Amino acid sequence: MRIAVTAQGADLDSAMDPRFGRCRNFVIVDSDSDKFEAFSNESVMASGGAGTQSAQFLVNKGVDAVVTGNVGPNAARALEAAGIKVYVATSGTVRDALQAYKEGRLSPVSGATVDSHHGMGRR
Repeated sequence: MRIAVTAQGADLDSAMDPRFGRCRNFVIVDSDSDKFEAFSNESVMASGGAGTQSAQFLVNKGVDAVVTGNVGPNAARALEAAGIKVYVATSGTVRDALQAYKEGRLSPVSGATVDSHHGMGRR
């Protein structure tokens, strides 16, 4: 299973980024091997559609689930349509989020957790 975590840095000890569409990075982990790859989010400075673009990026990377702090309505719809489950974690590192996921301490959310354009202007 491939799990993406929104992150402020590019490794497992990076702090989570609470934004989905405008997160700085995605750390994608193979839950079977614990190998990971980090990718800069090219949508971070998009004038619009960052959530949808970020969702499509994860679809293209074959992600099965995403752990983030918040997800807007357009991103939530795109992720749901692609069959990617969304889990919310509010703080900690990428490693913490993965551990919480593996231990079943995170529940999937359906739909948006914030309004449209929530992450704009935050860095």
